[in-house]
Amino acid sequence: MEESDIEQVTLALLDVANDKDGVVQEQVRKSMLTLGKQQPDRVLSMCQDYLLKHPKLVVSHRVVILLTIELVVKSKIDEISSPRIKSIISLASDEMTRSKDVIPDWQQAASNILVAVGNKHINDIMEEILTKFQPGVLPHFFVVQTLASLSDSNIYGMVPFLNAILGTMLPMLALAKHDNMKWVFSSALSHFSESILEYLANLDKAPDPTVRKDTFSSEVSAAYDILFSSWLQSRESKLRLTVAEALGSMSHLMANDKLEEQIPKLIPTILSLYKKNNEHYIISKSLCQVLDAAVNMGSRVLETQVDSLLFALHQQVCAPVDYNSPPTVKNHNEVLRSFSILANTFPDRLIVFVLQKLENSNERSRMGSLAVLRHLINSTTSMMETKKLLILASIRQPLADHSNKVKQRVVQVISAMAHHGYLELEGGDLLVKFIVQHCALHDTYYRGQRPTDPEEVTNEALRSMCDNTLHLFTTTVGRLTDVLWPMLLFYLTPPQYSNATSALCKSLILLGSKKRTAQDPSFTIDFTQQVNLPNPQMLMVRLLVNAAFPFRCRGHGSPSLSLLNVLSPNIHPNTEALWEKEIPPILTLLEESSPDSIDQKAWEERLLKLLSKTLVTIADDKWACQLAAEATRYLSTYNNFMEEKSFLYQCVGVALQQCSNKEVVKRQLQELLVSARHSDAVEREGVAMGVGLCASSHLGGTLTKLNEFGKSDAFKKASGIFGLLKDKNDVEVEKMKSTLILCYGYVALHAPEDTVLKHIDQDILRSISHHFNTKDLTMKLSLIKSVGLIAKAIGVCVRRQGYMFTRKQELMGVMLDFIKAEPTDVMRTPVRHLVMSTCANLINLEPALTENETFEMLRTCVGGVFGLPPVDAPDKGKDDEVLDLKQREALYLDTYQALHQLLRSALSKEPTPDGLQGIFKHLEPWLSSGQEQERERALKTTAHILAFYLDNLTVKNMVSFHNLGALLGRLAPRCTDPCPPVRRAAIDCIYTLLYIQLRYEGFSLDYKDESVENLIPLKEKLDNPDHTVLYKTCSDLTKIVSKRVPQQQLTAVIFMLLEVLVDSQSNCSRAASVILNTLLKNRGAGLQDLVPEMLEVLHVRLQMISEDQVKVAVGQTILILATQHLQTVTSTLISYPLPFDSWSCEMWIALGADSTVANQIMEMLMEKLTVMAPYADRKESMMRPGLTVKVATSQPLAMTCALKELMLNGQSQEAVVSLFPRLFSCLLVRLGSSVGVTLPKDINATSLGQDKKSGPAKHPAPSFDVPGVAVDALRILLARVQLDEVVKRLDQDGAWDTMKDPQRHTTGVTMLSRAMAKHAGPRLPSVVECLCPCLNNIYECQRVTVTAFFSELLNHHVVTELMLMDVLMNNMMERISDPCSTVRMLAVRGLGNIAVGSPEKVNKYAKELLAAMSSGMEEKDDPGKHITLEAMSGLSKVLLYLDKKNVHLLVVYIFMKIKPFLESENDEIRCASIMLLGNLSRFGSGEPIFKDQIHNVLVSLLLHLADPNLQVVKACKYAMRVCAPVVGSEQITTMFQNHLHDDKGLHYGEFINDLTKYIIQDFPGMLNFYHISVIQFFKSNWAEVRAGAAMFIGFLLGNLPEELFSHLNMGSVTKGLVMLLQDPDPVVRVKAAEAMGHFH
Repeated sequence: MEESDIEQVTLALLDVANDKDGVVQEQVRKSMLTLGKQQPDRVLSMCQDYLLKHPKLVVSHRVVILLTIELVVKSKIDEISSPRIKSIISLASDEMTRSKDVIPDWQQAASNILVAVGNKHINDIMEEILTKFQPGVLPHFFVVQTLASLSDSNIYGMVPFLNAILGTMLPMLALAKHDNMKWVFSSALSHFSESILEYLANLDKAPDPTVRKDTFSSEVSAAYDILFSSWLQSRESKLRLTVAEALGSMSHLMANDKLEEQIPKLIPTILSLYKKNNEHYIISKSLCQVLDAAVNMGSRVLETQVDSLLFALHQQVCAPVDYNSPPTVKNHNEVLRSFSILANTFPDRLIVFVLQKLENSNERSRMGSLAVLRHLINSTTSMMETKKLLILASIRQPLADHSNKVKQRVVQVISAMAHHGYLELEGGDLLVKFIVQHCALHDTYYRGQRPTDPEEVTNEALRSMCDNTLHLFTTTVGRLTDVLWPMLLFYLTPPQYSNATSALCKSLILLGSKKRTAQDPSFTIDFTQQVNLPNPQMLMVRLLVNAAFPFRCRGHGSPSLSLLNVLSPNIHPNTEALWEKEIPPILTLLEESSPDSIDQKAWEERLLKLLSKTLVTIADDKWACQLAAEATRYLSTYNNFMEEKSFLYQCVGVALQQCSNKEVVKRQLQELLVSARHSDAVEREGVAMGVGLCASSHLGGTLTKLNEFGKSDAFKKASGIFGLLKDKNDVEVEKMKSTLILCYGYVALHAPEDTVLKHIDQDILRSISHHFNTKDLTMKLSLIKSVGLIAKAIGVCVRRQGYMFTRKQELMGVMLDFIKAEPTDVMRTPVRHLVMSTCANLINLEPALTENETFEMLRTCVGGVFGLPPVDAPDKGKDDEVLDLKQREALYLDTYQALHQLLRSALSKEPTPDGLQGIFKHLEPWLSSGQEQERERALKTTAHILAFYLDNLTVKNMVSFHNLGALLGRLAPRCTDPCPPVRRAAIDCIYTLLYIQLRYEGFSLDYKDESVENLIPLKEKLDNPDHTVLYKTCSDLTKIVSKRVPQQQLTAVIFMLLEVLVDSQSNCSRAASVILNTLLKNRGAGLQDLVPEMLEVLHVRLQMISEDQVKVAVGQTILILATQHLQTVTSTLISYPLPFDSWSCEMWIALGADSTVANQIMEMLMEKLTVMAPYADRKESMMRPGLTVKVATSQPLAMTCALKELMLNGQSQEAVVSLFPRLFSCLLVRLGSSVGVTLPKDINATSLGQDKKSGPAKHPAPSFDVPGVAVDALRILLARVQLDEVVKRLDQDGAWDTMKDPQRHTTGVTMLSRAMAKHAGPRLPSVVECLCPCLNNIYECQRVTVTAFFSELLNHHVVTELMLMDVLMNNMMERISDPCSTVRMLAVRGLGNIAVGSPEKVNKYAKELLAAMSSGMEEKDDPGKHITLEAMSGLSKVLLYLDKKNVHLLVVYIFMKIKPFLESENDEIRCASIMLLGNLSRFGSGEPIFKDQIHNVLVSLLLHLADPNLQVVKACKYAMRVCAPVVGSEQITTMFQNHLHDDKGLHYGEFINDLTKYIIQDFPGMLNFYHISVIQFFKSNWAEVRAGAAMFIGFLLGNLPEELFSHLNMGSVTKGLVMLLQDPDPVVRVKAAEAMGHFH
């Protein structure tokens, strides 16, 4: 390659080095670097020359070139000649210092070159730079900067020069007047000092090991004086900081006596900088270096500075640390390091200072002091050893701080202290207590908006930290094991530590398990010695209560149970084996539960059972008594946790069961009753349950105690003034009575079955009955519940022994009076559900209720529940009375369940049809209520009762279920109720009723009836609110019911349905459809004259009917009329206004229900459509007489609408299938003549669904258009003949809209034809037969549509299989000369499609096909080149299958015709020509002339691989693959066939690179031709192609051996690439620059 070419390229790159596009700029730099690495001297020389020749070049341009020089120097420093190095140094030095002003980018770039050279040639650099660093003359800013940088990058090379440099620099310091020069000198001194210290620290690696610190002392000291005395006082903050940084580094190099002398001045000055500067890190770093230097030399005067140092450092350590800002973190660390340095020299003063600061309550001060203390504990262990007790004493004050930030620091200090043995000392327990206290923190409570303090420490964060700390104490600080065990047990029982229970238990489990496993004697706790610890009974009670509510207090249930298991030997030796067996399964159950899924009542019972078993196993009466006493004493600690307290009462009851000492039992019961807070409902219940549990072992004593308590002074009321006012204690008395009443109920429930009955009347009821007249709600609720418990207890007992409960009616009356007293419009209390639960228990007891009593009870209870407002209805009561929604939902649910329980109990007394009717008559009035919630309640309750009846049905004789008909007639219509739950409940009722009937008919309990089981899937369908679904479901339901209803019950069903017809809800459709079906079979003859009028009346009626099933019945009426009066019905309906409204449409749809009728109507309509004109041409306006528009004729349009509606009826399928070929061809031709056709002016396109008489439509409908009607009809036709795959494909492709669009109509028809060919093959012969005559129609639009359909059919082999080829081929050949160009284009396309659909037929029609394609490519009347495009595409396809003999002579002729199209701007033509070229290749193999033609176009194909059009790229890949064997290179052939796959990506750069290598190897003689061909594409219209051409040339140059360069015209290449560097597209410029990188 000529040097001039490389120079020209390099010059061009230099010219564009400052390109406005960053990517181009980067590529230029890379190419320059590539060239520079190959020929560093030459490129560096050109860069130098360029800079020298363009002294006025803009700075940014100079900078890019200087950066390039730096990169070349860095990468090839060893290969650059010495003279070039020197000239580079000279250039960089000149560039750096040419401007006296500081221009950072430019001069920094030049400085960087010097630094890069200096890494290898330090002597040459110093020789040059020292010429600009002369004594007595102030040097350039960047000279000094460069020296500083060199001292960093080449320490060992620079340090030997530094003594001389410092000597020269010292006098210059006095000359520096400007801050920037002072800054750079200070910075340099800082770097020099750091380098010297680094050098001295690594003398073993240094070239001159004789260098000593004192070598530099005098110069550093002299510089120090200027910096300290003068520059440090500058007003410029940046300069002050740099000077301070330098002083810190220099302090290590100063003579000891000089430093000692300066310390009293230096330290105060540095400290003063804190106030003058916002950035403190550099100051702290400098101070730390000074302190380090002073301590290392054993300074004595440092002591005088300690106080001021400590004060300033403390201020710094108290500053907030932003961990997102590294300088603040570094500053904090430097300050702590300074404290460490001082601590080693002045430990006492430092500790006293820090501990004194701890006393200051200021938050920041404390946080800083704690940070220092923690740092000292961790970093100066030996020095702190003697200070431990002092620190322990001093830490107490911050323990009481209220700030979470301070507490966080305290925790960190405690953690450090734990690891260094502080917590074992006296006072260490306070620190453990602090951690536990903060494990118990509750979540942070925010009032209003959250604070925005970024340093905020929430309670959650602090608690989590303490949890982790306690865990670490337990697991990693072994020395603390004996401190924490058993001390942590103390914190388990005080309520203030509740929230720490989880953390405490986990630590105690780890400690206890470890000791227990190791058989450590200290595991056993002597509770008599450890007086601070709770005793075993207290521990057991506390842990059991925790376990009862396992998900509270951060999930303390599981840890509490696990700890209980670990502690078993310490609780009582007898518990060990029992708990090992019982507790793990309970824990497993807990793990599988969640707060939502756990059954709280069952869970509590399980734990009480565990307690009971434990006490039986312990078998120690004294221990059990002590447990009861401790638990009773412990009750007050749960005053704020009522549910836990209630459970604890039950624990006391269980404990008392095991106490045989009656005095203890009596005393504990007295304590329970006296100390209870009776005003709380939960506590009342808890006390009562506890007393009841006690009664199971001590019935007599418990009743005696309750009797005594009821007579005690506590119940005596004080009278107010004149007895008119209640004393405030009266309220408390009422509450105490409530507790007592509840106690009696639970005593009855838990008392032994064999003894309780004799106490019911004389002891229990007698004690509560005189309170029955109370108005107090609390007492009322207690009474109801107590009576229910008594009834339940009696019910259990009477299973084994008879008992006549004489007071049953009295109690029932009292209960019902309570319900009647409740307000009917709201439910706020549980009175209803408690009363009904109680009545359900009472009803089963003897004596039985009378019929009237039962009726009154049921009427009262049902009415009291069903009549309530909806659960979410607003409650307008007082705020203190109103329940929230969740409470109301729970109350309603309990109430419904209680009502169901009561009804079940009532039905159980008489489980017969009459008994069922007795219940149903209370529910029946509510079934047709106007209130949705009332119907829902009634239906669900009916379903529940029927299911219960069926489950408990015992048929002893073949009796009749006489009320089946009435029940079915009443319930069945509800299956279409507007309320979905009502519908589902109705189906459930019918399902159950039919099975009840089957049971009465004698079928077994497990018998499943197939028809009845079909109701189950119907129930799911009822969830769908769609009327048609409901109609169908109800219809199916009718079929099922009609199968199962006995003949004698049918009358009852019909009469009940007739009654229900007037129902206000949508629930009469089934009955209506039955009636209508009967009428349809008996009416219709002899009404011809009335048919039009009847149809009009039905049309009007349809508009008023909302029930779908009624509409269906009307439709059946119309159908019957049509079976006898077809012509009249059809002509009448056709004459209805267009567009048909929805009711007219329904009438037409109804006619499709009968296949015979539908067939006759369709034939009639098709005959008329064939002969009637589809549209009329009308002038658009008088002003433009030449323009006409197509306007649809009304009758054919109405007939198309009618066909569409007819076929919508699924029952028309048989008729549609038989007429399919005619219907399809009729509608396709109709579609062709509808596209682009407008509606007549008397038809409103947006009036669909409206009627002149009926006003607005029910639903807004889509607009009405002519092609839309035909398309809809065609789609319905295909669906009706079950060509679902055709419809699915057309839906997915959006073909329907495409067919309607005049511009895309043929595309849509092609999609239709394709779908038919693929999925409807057997139907095609008859369709084609029907369509062929239409090709000669006078309407051009119809010929276009049919030709498009046939053209696509030829694309599929099915036409050959069905022997349609000749017919279609002949039709296409005829259409080649059609006057319409669109028809001609479609005919050419169809002929080409033969190659795809029936390739075996291609040679048969070779002559015709080639003639048609050739004429197509020469078509003159083809402005859009559509016919040309089709001809090329078709020829491509045909060539694949033609024999060589048929094409041989035409190959070159066709090739020459194609070539101009390769660069066509039309993407499709470009793509088609390339594909055709590829397909021609197989006819030219072995022909030299064809090989030349391939080489002629190969460059074009290659470059169009980067074409912006993906289809063109695909075509190129194909053409290159198939042409590969003709090229004449095995390597290229293999490469094309391996890499050019459609489904694989192509790494274009690598591909071009490899290809150029093979071209060079296999076609060296064609290199000239190739590179000239490529250069021609430098002017291509496509940027991608221009970029590809540049890339090709680049790789060609990169891979070309030196000896072949003579084959290339490098002048043209260079000129072309230089031109591309100016291309408007940055991608092209990048590739051009990249190509230039290969010029070497």
